[in-house]
Amino acid sequence: MEYFIITYGCQMNRSDSERIASNLEKKGFCASKDLENADIIIVNVCSVRQASVDRIFGLADKLKSLREKNTGLTTFLTGCIVEKDKARFKKIFDHILNIDALNDWILKFDGAKASEPSKHSKHEPAIPLADKKKFTVGIPISTGCDNFCSYCVVPYTRGGLIPRDWRDILAEVNTAVLNNAKEIWLLGQNVNNYRFKGPNDSECIDFAKLIEMVDALPGEFWIRFTSPHPKDFDDAAIKAVATSRKVTPYFNLPVQSGDDAILKAMARPYTSSQYLDLVEKIRKAFRTHRTGIESTIALSTDVIVGFPGETEENFLNTAKLFKKVGFDMAYIACYSRREGTAAAALQDNVPKTEKDRRYRELTRIMMETSLENNSKYVGQTLPVLIEKILEKNGTWAVGKTRSYKTVKFPFKHDNQFLPGDIAMVSVTKALPLGLTAQPL
Repeated sequence: MEYFIITYGCQMNRSDSERIASNLEKKGFCASKDLENADIIIVNVCSVRQASVDRIFGLADKLKSLREKNTGLTTFLTGCIVEKDKARFKKIFDHILNIDALNDWILKFDGAKASEPSKHSKHEPAIPLADKKKFTVGIPISTGCDNFCSYCVVPYTRGGLIPRDWRDILAEVNTAVLNNAKEIWLLGQNVNNYRFKGPNDSECIDFAKLIEMVDALPGEFWIRFTSPHPKDFDDAAIKAVATSRKVTPYFNLPVQSGDDAILKAMARPYTSSQYLDLVEKIRKAFRTHRTGIESTIALSTDVIVGFPGETEENFLNTAKLFKKVGFDMAYIACYSRREGTAAAALQDNVPKTEKDRRYRELTRIMMETSLENNSKYVGQTLPVLIEKILEKNGTWAVGKTRSYKTVKFPFKHDNQFLPGDIAMVSVTKALPLGLTAQPL
């Protein structure tokens, strides 16, 4: 029997899909190359944005057509799903399950057909690590979130934050590294709020301690993590990442807005000045504990423009913050109303044309600061983890530096470089969204 998985969403969704695929293959399923030949179709979705939900409805006709051709087809919807959407989705999918309930169904599969899946299952990241050897591996350290930002549905779809046992996390990192992983991503909706308490509160491992323990594991690999919350980046966590040998000098630190009134409306519990102070703390820690190019961090952010009630003055405060921080990358979203969130009760009163203009303006600022930051790498010798090989106008390798800069460089010899290799390069040119280089 064959399966096909469609994944919409963040790294957590992609990690969940990899683990689902691993469990299916342990039960004898094979990955299908296309939807038409699949006996099981699983759609793993992030429904944080309305656009993602609309994409699911766009699959309805296709799935109906496939079901007419294959009466034995079973379809599942999993991931982050708002309760209000489930009634409509039931018309499209046979089963709507959270990740753990889907895992239960897979584990009970006996080679023919499993019993009717349970709609209820413990909500924790219980699916074991995928066995496939990969050079980049995402490892969830927690699931869910307790923050209830007014624009976000995650607490309603994944529940409150539940940490995984640190021993399971370390075991998975160790297994991945033994399988030649070069890059480990620690994942969580609020990754730096990790705190695991043992029986009777006899032990408490927080994010800082977890970083120290992962860093101490044998092997040469890079550590990255996403997504942290500014309110949970305490002094211990800052010191742990700055003094770690394996944590890379790159962070995604979502600000969402640079205006205090909008931050309050978003239920983000910090001010723009507190965010700027945090950025300077992190930068200072790296300047203190690192040397050379590693002493300078690359910083990306998430931001929403056109949040309900955002005036031009509110927006200009965000633009000012962008200029002060000098982001290397920014993931900018135009606000869209999402049912099930607190912000859905607010009037979406910023016109689309204005949202688009603000999007373009922040993008312009980001491109300027990114180019300025990237220029500092010209002439530097850097390791690059190769992600893919391109065959167009010659042979090119494309990969990421430790600071998460995209690098493209040419080479001539067949099999000189392969995905998963770490190549040393000399940077020759800076671009707004990357670097070009020559291999050494």
